[in-house]
Amino acid sequence: MELLTDGIAMGESPRWHDGRLYVSDWGAGSILAVGADGAKEVAATIPALPFCFDFLPDGRLLVVAGQEARLLAGLPFGPLEPYADLSGVAAPPWNDIVVDGRGNAYVNALGFPFGSPGAEYAPGLLALVRPDGSVTPVADGLAFPNGVAVSADNGTLVLAESYGNRLSAWDIAADGTLSGRRVWAALGDGVPDGICVDATGAVWYADVPNRRCVRVAEGGAVLDTVELDRGAFACMLSDSTLYVVANEWGGLENVRGGQVLAVPAPAPGAGWP
Repeated sequence: MELLTDGIAMGESPRWHDGRLYVSDWGAGSILAVGADGAKEVAATIPALPFCFDFLPDGRLLVVAGQEARLLAGLPFGPLEPYADLSGVAAPPWNDIVVDGRGNAYVNALGFPFGSPGAEYAPGLLALVRPDGSVTPVADGLAFPNGVAVSADNGTLVLAESYGNRLSAWDIAADGTLSGRRVWAALGDGVPDGICVDATGAVWYADVPNRRCVRVAEGGAVLDTVELDRGAFACMLSDSTLYVVANEWGGLENVRGGQVLAVPAPAPGAGWP
């Protein structure tokens, strides 16, 4: 395991695009492009929190302005413009996102104001945002929905349910709607955050409280584990490397020590993100 870069206030949402790694820095309000030498460039400035993102098929960033309940789009290093309004589907905060091979985006809403004093838990939902900007709820009753990924054949969506200690899955229809909800992997004490899929069909999940990143097969068999000295918030695969975004977690008001770590991967990334 190698340290690729540090000096990040609060890292999240890594994405591999056109041979380059991009990472959200929630603490600095920016999306960073990270070079192979660890050098960072600001690819976008986001006046919102949280703000996970993915890439549309045409190369534009698609960014979740979580507290504003909307999506923004624009090329890296260029301006962002409104893309879709999520406010009619669920109250903020909206959280993670994946864009599949058809250009459909799947975005989740937590269901309750996580981190706010006195906030009571409520289940969240997942919405489908089509390329025309229309928004349709496609799954609900989710126990703190977090990382989301789509298989390489566009046929299966996998979602991390952090409070459910599980990865759940659905079949994706040609129109983007979901059916056949099931537990893809029960994780025991695992608390999944960001996820990604590899070419064998296994899923890597980042785990904040357990300070690790874990690779599991469908059914829950543990294939690999990367132990860290701080919370693993999200992970992303390139052709040969697993990138892990890690932070020292002390609650939303006390996050520091953001890093991106690079680990040789047993299989390349596949599917989306």
